[in-house]
Amino acid sequence: MALPTNQPINPRRNAGELMRTDNQEQAFHPIYHYAVIADAAEGLILVDVDTLADGEPRNNFLKRALTWNPDGVLTGARHVTLGGHYAYFATEAGIVIVDLDEPLAPKIAARVPLGGARASALQFRYLFVATSAGLEVLDVGVPGNARVVAGARVPLADARRVYVARTYAYVAAGRQGLAIVDVERPEEPRLFTTFTAGGKLDDARDVIVGSTNASLFAYVADGRNGLKVIQLTAPDTQPRFYGFSPEPRPQLVAWRETRSSATALAKGLDRDRAVDETGGQIAVFGRIGSRPFTLEEQRKFYLTPEGAVWKVKD
Repeated sequence: MALPTNQPINPRRNAGELMRTDNQEQAFHPIYHYAVIADAAEGLILVDVDTLADGEPRNNFLKRALTWNPDGVLTGARHVTLGGHYAYFATEAGIVIVDLDEPLAPKIAARVPLGGARASALQFRYLFVATSAGLEVLDVGVPGNARVVAGARVPLADARRVYVARTYAYVAAGRQGLAIVDVERPEEPRLFTTFTAGGKLDDARDVIVGSTNASLFAYVADGRNGLKVIQLTAPDTQPRFYGFSPEPRPQLVAWRETRSSATALAKGLDRDRAVDETGGQIAVFGRIGSRPFTLEEQRKFYLTPEGAVWKVKD
């Protein structure tokens, strides 16, 4: 399951005329009314979650708004990542990108064959995919023209999930523990290190990265071993911990056994995010003329008029 944002927003609150005319802000995109579910048999399921934001605790009952799987295109779906109004499904046949600009009338934007796709994470123009072959990279700068980046693969025996934080991708890699991949050059990823805590981390199923004060942590669902907390940076282990993306120096700092296998984790709160990947406004700014850029305005910064990515030689 994926939400368009994990910030506590109410899509109905910024619909007033004052926001539109005086502040020049955008209305929340319709996608923010829904949770998106990937189901191996039924494909895409949308659930209206507005009831969770209306302040009335007695009517928190959820119902399907849509079930969608034309011609079985999403059969075998095992994971979904949202980027604005695009949903990236990992299926048996590869990555299927679904355009939810009109949530109740989905459209297939692209299909990218990719063997053994298990899960994905989106950052800027790239989708990082955990597959049966390891970590692979797709260029999704224009989702309808998504493509596999040739040669952009880091072999891993059992990549399960992936989380990208700035210039590093963290992969829950089964018996290999936590694999940390340098993705500063997304089309040339390289393995930075693997971390098993001396063999104590050997069934990694999922990983989420978050920060607390000056430290960066990886929370790992370590299967039969339970939940493990890996400290990635700290003042005493990484003197450059205040930098933009300091090298992680992992150490196991906490461990909690669970009643059954730990297989998945929820993402923590994204702080101060104002706009999504397709230009949809999230936060209400409340200042005249203070809205974020729309998608077309953003694209002027990184795409030529022909649609190619701006690049410089020097």
